Amino acid sequence: MRDLFVSQKQAIDHFFEHVDLAQMEKVVGILSECQGTVVFSGVGKSGLIAQKMAATFVSTGTRAIFLCPTNALHGDIGILGKDDIFVALSKSGASEELLDVLPYVQKKGARTIAVVSFAGSKLEKACTETVHLPLLRELCPHDLAPTTSTAIQLIFGDILAVALMRKKNFSVADFAGNHPGGLLGRKITLKVSDLMFKGEWVPFCRQQDRLIDRLPELSEKKCGCLIVVEEGRLQGIFTDGDLRRAIQAKGANVLECKMGELMTSAPRTVALDRMAIEAIRIMEEKLITVLPVLDGENVVGLIRLHDIVQAGLQ
Repeated sequence: MRDLFVSQKQAIDHFFEHVDLAQMEKVVGILSECQGTVVFSGVGKSGLIAQKMAATFVSTGTRAIFLCPTNALHGDIGILGKDDIFVALSKSGASEELLDVLPYVQKKGARTIAVVSFAGSKLEKACTETVHLPLLRELCPHDLAPTTSTAIQLIFGDILAVALMRKKNFSVADFAGNHPGGLLGRKITLKVSDLMFKGEWVPFCRQQDRLIDRLPELSEKKCGCLIVVEEGRLQGIFTDGDLRRAIQAKGANVLECKMGELMTSAPRTVALDRMAIEAIRIMEEKLITVLPVLDGENVVGLIRLHDIVQAGLQ
């Protein structure tokens, strides 16, 4: 197995070392200016990669579809228009299905780009633009089965999609709009404000309050802490862990202590408008389970690790 990994790495390295970046930049420029749809096409394994490229483009802000060249000759070519760009993937550049459909694509007025590994191919000569994907050899021991060639096609497609994201300033908010479902959707749409405790559910106290007077609040609201505030501004936090340590250090006398003496000053916080996933990172980094939520300088809520986990983000 090790030799196969080494061989594939050598082939992928060959691709990166010999790829024509100027050619790539030109194609990115062409695609970024497309007023219609980027239409990917291919047959066999290249066709599967073309489908993946189309799906990635769509989810990252570039309108795209996959068009089967055989079906295109039986009516599906009707979807093409003069503002579209037809991207044909073929390792050899000799796929008959693509060569057969190409004249009809061009009659529709669509611009054509060949993505091939063999220079001087028929497909390259027939298209407006060409991208060469340098191929050392297939990983297949017979140099036949599409293995390395499809891997570099996939790499090319992903780099192209990300380059277009950057060119279009495709934001996290844009990405979230295209991925509302599943774990990915929750990670980029759920904010701290969506999951936090607020209003009467937040266990507030003041620095001069005695611990014995605030214990019912600590127990009833089940947040695992008391947030110490003065005029709405955060002064500190007192957690279940602080309670255990205080009892060990002071015994029963701790009940008469004021919260200002027992609290942890300058605790970690999170802003109201931050993503919930960011709150998880803060908690994991500091090994804590609760965070006061701030709107400017004022405390407006509390978020617990437990609630983030229940929301399916962990």
